[in-house]
Amino acid sequence: MILPIRAFGDPVLRKKGKEISKDYPELKTFINNMFETMEDANGIGLAAPQVGLDIRVFVVDLSPLAEDEDYAEIAEELKSFKKVLINPTILEETGEVWKFNEGCLSIPEIREDVARHETITIEYFDENFKKHTETFSDMRARVIQHEYDHIEGILFTDHLSSLKKKMIKGKLTKISQGDIHVNYKMRFPK
Repeated sequence: MILPIRAFGDPVLRKKGKEISKDYPELKTFINNMFETMEDANGIGLAAPQVGLDIRVFVVDLSPLAEDEDYAEIAEELKSFKKVLINPTILEETGEVWKFNEGCLSIPEIREDVARHETITIEYFDENFKKHTETFSDMRARVIQHEYDHIEGILFTDHLSSLKKKMIKGKLTKISQGDIHVNYKMRFPK
């Protein structure tokens, strides 16, 4: 089932997510709904707060990037990079800090350069509650960091300079008021 994506200004986007247990109600259905919602919106990552739940769950699927010539050198890894991360904790951020033009399904039509570490080590549970500790670099690390921010109540716009924030303030207000047209289901704050 496709869920409405919460727009900028929705209070759930600012809540720090709560950890869940393996007996969380309808977890498998929720995960399937998240993937379906993300794919419907042409996204590559989606966190539970973006669909209204303040829990520590997010999904990523970077396979669409495998076709992009910008990622030719890691295309094979991206083809199969589809993950569910439950109760994740970033253990370490290392490597160069690099900027990349990011966007967000909750903040449509705004893209800005965000600086993030090149490599992360993260501990998480998968959809079967099997524990993993893995290290990721490049776009894999970036997308995970972006989604991890969501479960911490942080948006990519929080990483911008005060000048950039002032420049996009009007656009953000329009988004929160529903004055935007997207080709996916959204829910706007009252």
